[in-house]
Amino acid sequence: MRLLSGASASRIPCPLLSLARARARCLPVLASATACRAAASSSAAAAAGDGGVLKPWLFVGLGNPGKVYQGTRHNVGFEMIDVIAEAEGISLSSMQFKAMVGKGRIGDAPIMLAKPQTFMNASGESVGQLVSYFKIPLNQVLVMYDDLDLPFAKLRLLPKGGHGGHNGMRSIINHLKQNRDFPRLRIGIGRPPGKMDPANFVLRPFNRKEQEELDFAFHRGLEAVRIMALEGFNRSATYVNTTQSSEMLNR
Repeated sequence: MRLLSGASASRIPCPLLSLARARARCLPVLASATACRAAASSSAAAAAGDGGVLKPWLFVGLGNPGKVYQGTRHNVGFEMIDVIAEAEGISLSSMQFKAMVGKGRIGDAPIMLAKPQTFMNASGESVGQLVSYFKIPLNQVLVMYDDLDLPFAKLRLLPKGGHGGHNGMRSIINHLKQNRDFPRLRIGIGRPPGKMDPANFVLRPFNRKEQEELDFAFHRGLEAVRIMALEGFNRSATYVNTTQSSEMLNR
């Protein structure tokens, strides 16, 4: 899918919806601190780098900066980061390598949250520098972004892959020297109705029913991130990809 550049997209007005931080306050805490610490301790040795120092997980949400984009389909990656930050008590108060960055822990696992401020199509400028400077292994870099090819509010967690026409992912792959071996959490935003231009569709806000479904997706994304930090990618992928359909049917 081809997405708008920041310059052209900013001409399209968009009403604001409630921010993801407000949504996060409504999400239940799905794992207790005690459980998190116990799970993290059991897997800490495997995640440690040279000298026994744990490398942080880098969780990146893609979107466009500025109020005009808040609450739109194209910014669900940013909102996912805000949900994690609120739930885990992490402040995105630092600006590093063209990204809003926050550092904290899930249990004993160090994590970094990042929201590139370069506009979507240049996201790789920020992500590439963060990965290089902090020497983060690519299998500990999770990128979260909107996907037109997934049904609305459906999540798909993959260990690697191409950009699928998403310009933010295209930029990241380019700045990682064409390396595609990093995890990604795709957040479905559905297809545009009728003959609507996808570039206009991704800048549309959500209606009330869609917001409720998206809150459920963020709920699942938060738990997926916790499982990934504490138990690894495979356990997280099983949680997201295997159980999602049955849980949604039983809601």
